[in-house]
Amino acid sequence: MFETRFHGRGGQGVVTSAELLAVAAFQEGRHAQAFPSFGSERTGAPVVSFCRIDDRPIRTREPISAPDAVIIIDPTLLHHVDVFSGLTPGSQVLVNSSRSAEELGLGDLCSSHRVARLQVVPATELARRYLGRPLPNAALLGALAAMTGIVAVDSVAAAIFERFSGEVGQGNARAAYAAAELVPPSSGRAAPEEAPGGPTVMAGTSHA
Repeated sequence: MFETRFHGRGGQGVVTSAELLAVAAFQEGRHAQAFPSFGSERTGAPVVSFCRIDDRPIRTREPISAPDAVIIIDPTLLHHVDVFSGLTPGSQVLVNSSRSAEELGLGDLCSSHRVARLQVVPATELARRYLGRPLPNAALLGALAAMTGIVAVDSVAAAIFERFSGEVGQGNARAAYAAAELVPPSSGRAAPEEAPGGPTVMAGTSHA
């Protein structure tokens, strides 16, 4: 079982991120579950969501305390919330920021928590470029797919098109592919090919 925890703030699509990842797993014929945990429902308050993926039915319903991957949607939470709680040797961390890990104060994260991989991706910038709005969810999911190999980036795009249609779906999918291009792929997963003019949205995935 692969367990992912998302950290962000209300209004940033934290819950949607987990749901899209679950749908991407469903696209591949796997089992998945996604659910949130709200400390406060007001906009801007810290929000956590979870996603489990497995090849077998998932019975557990508890919040994820020892994640295989942690995604930080809002980097302002890094030093205000214990986003790294429960990290174990082999865990992977993905942070949305245009700053480097050292600039974010994460230079010793891999050694102090024995994290297997730390990746920083400017997901909000990519969202502005391809979507026209600072909504980094799709870009982060594309980066997560490339980083972990838990789902294919094409499956992320298919999940996006199930949720969003038209230009919104296209923009989110392009942001996901663009983010994946910035991340060295995990073993066993091929990196998506980029066509001239921007990341390719695979034919046949759009429901628009």
